[in-house]
Amino acid sequence: MGNSSSSRSYGRRETTGRLLLRRLLGVLLLGVLVWFGWLYTKIKDVADRDEARPADAIAVFGAAEYSGRPSPVLHARLDHAVELYREHMAPLVITLGGGTDRDGGQTEGGVGRDYLLANGVPFDQIVAETRSVDTEQQVQRLAEIARARHLGRIVVVSDGTHLFRIEKECEMAGLKVYTSPRPVVGHIDGWDLAQRYLHEMLGYTLLKLHLNLEWLHGKVDL
Repeated sequence: MGNSSSSRSYGRRETTGRLLLRRLLGVLLLGVLVWFGWLYTKIKDVADRDEARPADAIAVFGAAEYSGRPSPVLHARLDHAVELYREHMAPLVITLGGGTDRDGGQTEGGVGRDYLLANGVPFDQIVAETRSVDTEQQVQRLAEIARARHLGRIVVVSDGTHLFRIEKECEMAGLKVYTSPRPVVGHIDGWDLAQRYLHEMLGYTLLKLHLNLEWLHGKVDL
């Protein structure tokens, strides 16, 4: 009789424990869904608008380069920066991005500088940053350049989906920026677009949690 009562009591405790666990997991899942839903709308909102206006500089965030030639993504970003420069949005263009041992000494910032020179931007109106390896480092280096040159306002150029995270990281670094997305190159299918949004949502979430972002570097051509 005693054993039967103990079994029923244990069973009730186990059932209650499982119920609490399911409720906790449900609340956690709901919180995650709300967070990523909110984040998606914020990323899309920034991606869909162009805030370009007169500023002290235009900063082009790096993307892949191939043996000294800009990738289609970097090409589009640089073309957009040239267009903004010709519209007299700013007298200075900053190209950001380093390289790796596999790049044969080439860097994203250096390739960007060469492209701007070839498209009529004078050498003394270009600053090439060539040491950063990810968005976080590019923002840090941009902040250093801004402080050294007393730049108050900067138009930042990148992919639309990338700009929300750039804007937030720049705010954290004390920079005043205006976002300006580069034009879309070719056709982006739903899967590729989903990857880009997921990449940015994970990147920003890890940033807020103060976790390492290095494993995300290179997962999407940004």
